[in-house]
Amino acid sequence: MSQDIRAFVPASCDLLALGEPAHPEPAFGWVRNELFERLAADGFRSIALETDRAAALAVNDFVQDGVGTLDTVLNEGFSHDFGRLETNRALVSWMREYNKNRPAEGKLAFHGFDASTETMSAPSPRPYLEHARDYLGLDLDIAGLTGEDERWSRTEAVLDPAMSPGDTPEAERLRTIADDLLTRLYARAPELVAATSRAEWLRARTHLSAGLGLLRYHKQSAERLELNERISLLSAVRDALMAQNLLEIREIEARRGPTLVFAHNLHLQRSPSYWGLTDLKLNWFGAGAILASLVDDQYAFIAGSLGRSEVLDLEPPAADTYEGSLQTSATWSLTKATAVADARTRVTEDHRYFPLTEATLNGADAVLHISDASLIRP
Repeated sequence: MSQDIRAFVPASCDLLALGEPAHPEPAFGWVRNELFERLAADGFRSIALETDRAAALAVNDFVQDGVGTLDTVLNEGFSHDFGRLETNRALVSWMREYNKNRPAEGKLAFHGFDASTETMSAPSPRPYLEHARDYLGLDLDIAGLTGEDERWSRTEAVLDPAMSPGDTPEAERLRTIADDLLTRLYARAPELVAATSRAEWLRARTHLSAGLGLLRYHKQSAERLELNERISLLSAVRDALMAQNLLEIREIEARRGPTLVFAHNLHLQRSPSYWGLTDLKLNWFGAGAILASLVDDQYAFIAGSLGRSEVLDLEPPAADTYEGSLQTSATWSLTKATAVADARTRVTEDHRYFPLTEATLNGADAVLHISDASLIRP
């Protein structure tokens, strides 16, 4: 067991994925921050979190150039309420201090790589398509086709196919327009980059990708399928968009250095993802499985594992579980996945926590285990 993360990362890796088994437990965020500081000293130049990619552009503006205020970007630059987490406040603050007085090529970059969706809702594509339209200087009535934003963002639009606007003639017209906007964006790239900047062109592409992703997500929401199949396919669409975003992020960061990726294990593991909750039995390929099939050894995955947690009311794990075999006196440790002893899957009643499974370990390069989360401090 070790705390030297580079010992577990192939030299060819430029996407290092660090997973967590439960969003509510802050200990993984604190360890992530510590590891990113070490990795930044070793050549990593960016971090990508499980948060809305388009919104996160504001966070990057702040950490790189001091645009806006810390409170504003935490409030507006994160989705899923992740801006409220002290771990993310500390990360953004540290990155801003690190970047001060450094040349552009040495600055750290902040990215979100999630689609613009919440768990049970997805917003209107209107503002994302309008951003690209305005950048291209076109006269298109996007709002007339989308209608009120609320008809897209309400929970029923995702959960009830009959309430979804994703399969309407207007939505089909919007998809055609979005495809045309993307073609124009590339066709006019020399002119647009010269008139604005490469960064502004990339910003427009990010917004357009978000709008297209939302149109695809809402199209899937309109499919009249059995519930498990519907939600599994929605999960698959979201993770496909995550993978696409990470590939675009690596395109941007390729010349500067590797990227640390932080998200839930289910999104990052190489093996198929599974989530069972009451009547839901969901199966899909996560972003990690997609990326591993496309970039091979450029992708590495470290699974997050948890012993005791006061936040989740988790008692120390039984010795015959995967987590029990990883318990040590250290606050946290790294272990090669192949060195984890055969054991049984831990059983808990808290659905926010996902214990280690054989499938997760089979798709991991290493495991980061926190023995007692209460001992992790900023």
